Amino acid sequence: MTLGFSYGRAIFLFKAGRNLEMKVLNYISKLSLYWKFVLAFFSVGLIPTFAAPVMGAERISLSYGSIEQSIPIHSLETFVKTGELENDLVLCGSYATSHQLRQLRQILQTRVLLKPQKMSRFLDTPMGEQLVNLLAYPIETDARHSSNEAIRSALILAAADPEGLTLLNVLREFPSSQIEIDLGRSLEMIRVWQTAVNQSNQAIAQIEQQAILEATTAPLPNWLPVADLRQPGRFKWKRRTITLNDRARDRRFQADIYLPLARKPHPAIAISHGLGSSRASFTYLAKHLASYGFVVVVPEHPGSNGARMRALFEGRINQVIAAREFIDRPLDVKYLLDELERLSQTDSDFRGRLNLQQVGIIGQSFGAYTALVLAGAKLRFEQLERDCFSLQNSVNPSLLLQCRALDLPRSNYDLADARVKAAIAINPVGSSIFGQSSLRQIKIPVMTIAGTADTLAPALPEQIEPFSWLTSSNKYFVLLTGGTHYSTVTDQLSVKVNSPTPQVEPDRAIAQNYLMALSTAFAQTYVAQQPGYNSYLSAAYANKIRHDSLPLNLVRAIATPQLVQAANGFNLNYLLFGGISAQTVGIIYLIAWRYRAKFRQR
Repeated sequence: MTLGFSYGRAIFLFKAGRNLEMKVLNYISKLSLYWKFVLAFFSVGLIPTFAAPVMGAERISLSYGSIEQSIPIHSLETFVKTGELENDLVLCGSYATSHQLRQLRQILQTRVLLKPQKMSRFLDTPMGEQLVNLLAYPIETDARHSSNEAIRSALILAAADPEGLTLLNVLREFPSSQIEIDLGRSLEMIRVWQTAVNQSNQAIAQIEQQAILEATTAPLPNWLPVADLRQPGRFKWKRRTITLNDRARDRRFQADIYLPLARKPHPAIAISHGLGSSRASFTYLAKHLASYGFVVVVPEHPGSNGARMRALFEGRINQVIAAREFIDRPLDVKYLLDELERLSQTDSDFRGRLNLQQVGIIGQSFGAYTALVLAGAKLRFEQLERDCFSLQNSVNPSLLLQCRALDLPRSNYDLADARVKAAIAINPVGSSIFGQSSLRQIKIPVMTIAGTADTLAPALPEQIEPFSWLTSSNKYFVLLTGGTHYSTVTDQLSVKVNSPTPQVEPDRAIAQNYLMALSTAFAQTYVAQQPGYNSYLSAAYANKIRHDSLPLNLVRAIATPQLVQAANGFNLNYLLFGGISAQTVGIIYLIAWRYRAKFRQR
């Protein structure tokens, strides 16, 4: 058979082939997105015996339809050590920018310090199994191994390496001489992720611009004495720790109570810590609010605290959290308020000091979920089932936590508490477990706080879009440019991620000062019913106290139409080449490859 190509068509085919080479390079360089997605789980701890593999991987084979590109692992090792490209990496590197190559080198050697026993125990949990499923999606293995088993083994053995778990170690420990990666599936995932990043950046830029506009058009009133709400208030206080025993739920837990030293009823603020944390997470905030005359109550959630994570890593339990924790957390707060009602009648420390009909709730991460449930949001299993079914197409790590709720018995759980008059949700997770219809039911004032560098609960799907669903007339969105999932927290799990060129997190004291100031203004306005503090809930005041190393942005509303396209980027299957099959592209590439030398000369 004769191939009757015109010269122009051959040029076109060669360019198609070169474009595919560039896709191979882009896939490798954008492994940073993939690997950061994985590191997110180990950094928060959302994180049996095994057989050692008889060999480690020597090559990565990237296949796309009928074509294949193979890269030796030792070429990657040389690149990490020296920065020099060799063998097939030279070809790929010719299409890369210097920034892409630096990024690839960094991500290959970023270390996670996590013991293999802890890694093994986490991977045996339902959430660990879901993570392995995500990682295994683009990998093809021979009949002797499933891709899931191979990934699991490689992660555990890489964690045992003295230098720590790195992406390069995972590749070395893969139990096959060659890692077969379906580039079509990989590019599908990466395009979703890259699109999500781009759309998120657009939404963040929109909010930052809107905050500047609001600060300019609505300055602080001239008559307002601009107080620095980051400083302590005038009240002295004392702390008392109580132990609660809810026999109906067989649940025993402690709570710290911060009591202003004044003989009159004071409104209360409850603080709910995040997953793997403790009631000590926000001690600084509890003290600060107590100094402004609030009774601050801080329960320890025993089913999702730091002790729970230690039990997991020590092998005493086999799952990160029980599904029941989605119900027990808000019930902890309700039971605590009920118990304080009783103690206010019998205990001299509490008698005449508590106004438990005026309560505010503050929560971070899983604690923010707790706050939103108490504020009136209900669980929506239909939405959650849809999102969890397509989990491999998501760039939202918090879904691994939210999807645990699917193990709950189906019921119309009503966990709202009428005593709660306002809520602050810091880095909340709940986009899927609540959905738009549920969040629209919240009628009380809400403040949502997000960080642009939050990889665990990404700002666009978990905070920005859900905030736009709220219908309360008093709602505030706070964005920390550069803030992470932990910027406002004083304790977290001790899993360390060491990067050769580490990104230094902005001083947490700045983020914590922001939180102290804004939560004081919010609680005084909507819990203590002191409208004089309302002017501090403005873009102008946020601009007044902002620090250049961690810019603070505050807006009252977010333009919904601009968010629709952005939010869709987080859960889409993007088809490559406008629907052209991988096999067709492969044939085009092979033909062009045959003539590549001739056309390069021209």
